[in-house]
Amino acid sequence: MHELTGLPLQFHDAAWAHALDNLLGCIASTRFLHRIAAIGTFGYLIAHVLEVLYRTLVKGEKGMFWGPKSMTPQPKDVKDFFGNLRYFLYLGERPPGDRWTYFEKFDYLAVFWGVFMIGISGLFLWMPGFFTQFMPGWVLNAAHVIHSDEALLATGFIFFFHFFHTHLRPESFPMDLVVFTGKMSLERFKSERPLEYQRLVDNGELEDYLVEPPNKRQIRDAYIFGTIFLTIGIMLAIFIVWALLTH
Repeated sequence: MHELTGLPLQFHDAAWAHALDNLLGCIASTRFLHRIAAIGTFGYLIAHVLEVLYRTLVKGEKGMFWGPKSMTPQPKDVKDFFGNLRYFLYLGERPPGDRWTYFEKFDYLAVFWGVFMIGISGLFLWMPGFFTQFMPGWVLNAAHVIHSDEALLATGFIFFFHFFHTHLRPESFPMDLVVFTGKMSLERFKSERPLEYQRLVDNGELEDYLVEPPNKRQIRDAYIFGTIFLTIGIMLAIFIVWALLTH
């Protein structure tokens, strides 16, 4: 929703932006929907932070900030990055995966940082009168640059880097259905994340994660939703490139 409403606001003089505004009602409704999406984004960011703090401080879960279950970059991630480069060049084997890969951690941290930067700068643009009571006016100019450029960077990152690592890998092409079904075959799990698989086997926990495979209806719905979102993503990526070349 952010990209769908934010891009026509950023490139408001482009023909496709006018078409999107008309599709959403008008430019005023586009702004309204953009702000509603912003409230939702702040909501899930705060909810996520509170969940991490609750699981760490109240439930006492270990490994939230370090270890194989953590999203914190660790020495193994650096090693796997260079190992993957060798693998792409047919100079070595693919590094064995664990609970999280280095590019999944990069995805997570990039979105976390992006949401924070886009959210704070967006607040300045949403309520300029309030913030300029105690801040100089140039802060709004800086907020506009940060908000628009970080949003373009995030959108481009999602629709190129993320799509490649998610949908265009040989084991998931033409579409990775895990994001829609929440299920992965045991064979693929063993192949992609052998370190986590072996740890679950050694700890006697593997049976706790075994579920029925997705049925035909779930697979069909996953392909439908995936195709819709993928099409929207590709269209937005094309609009971005088009606008940058003609702006």
